[in-house]
Amino acid sequence: MFNWKTLAIAATATAFAGHALADEWNVSLWGKRRAFTEHVEKLAELVSAKTGGEFTLNISYGGLSKNRENLDGISIGAFEMAQFCAGYHRDKNPTITVLELPFLGVATLEEEVAVSHAVYAHPATQADLARWNAKLLMTSPMPQYNIVGTGDPRDALAKFAGMRVRATGGIGQAFKAVGAVPTSVTATEAYNAMESGVVDTVAFAQHAHFAYRTIDIADWWTENLNPGTVNCPVVVNIDAYEGLSDAHRAALDSSIDEAIAHYLENYGKVLAKWDTVLAEKNVAKITLPEAELAEFRATAADPIREKWIADMTAQGLPAQELYDLVMSTLADARK
Repeated sequence: MFNWKTLAIAATATAFAGHALADEWNVSLWGKRRAFTEHVEKLAELVSAKTGGEFTLNISYGGLSKNRENLDGISIGAFEMAQFCAGYHRDKNPTITVLELPFLGVATLEEEVAVSHAVYAHPATQADLARWNAKLLMTSPMPQYNIVGTGDPRDALAKFAGMRVRATGGIGQAFKAVGAVPTSVTATEAYNAMESGVVDTVAFAQHAHFAYRTIDIADWWTENLNPGTVNCPVVVNIDAYEGLSDAHRAALDSSIDEAIAHYLENYGKVLAKWDTVLAEKNVAKITLPEAELAEFRATAADPIREKWIADMTAQGLPAQELYDLVMSTLADARK
């Protein structure tokens, strides 16, 4: 039986395979393969298929660099592609920290993709990352963070006072505003920090509670705190990107949307099994009253946003414009 799908794949590979020399890029990730990295895995698969194997992405989970040093590695060309999170080094990527402000109101992963890519496309953001010879390729969209903890549930804002929480970026600032003590231990250190009592609670998206096993030692999880999320782009070294042939660059660029779509579909499976896992592990779901959430938003959202705008403007960045871009993109995404 004639297989049109096979013919289409072969034709696509032929179209992209005009480059005489093979390109082999090293990609620096961390942890292990998980929902957070599925778009990079898919990107590697698509690029290889489109170029007939002439352009390959060699993905390393921690073998090339520490996660907090990935942007530095990109800047010196130690590897060609990497993933990092804005909150790891806010001074190195101030423009994208707008996406980590607490209580932005982003409700879905699709909305997170829309606002992230709008900010990434802004000239100020591109210039910001170009200081590190980095080109923003795509985001790693994550849902709103919530916390897991042991012992008595933190089911009221008053109980956050003195709480040691693993939280970075704007989420950490939000918790600090209500009296908690944020610490930015890396994701890979979170389990040991929680187990040893260095932190009382850990703020993650669902996939990370799975991947870093914090759910395994948790007694409770806040299902509706939703203080915000972190922004973790995938970037490429500008020199490496510009050094690609037109065909290989087209193979990379044309694969981004499909890689993101794969990520979203896969993450949906993570969310679908979350409640089952909570029940299996006897983790209680804690719902904070709306009055508590309103107080949290009033205490954290407005002051932190205004301070961010003032601080970034003082650095010569179009802070208000970037924040307004997030809000207008969010509104457009909901039409």
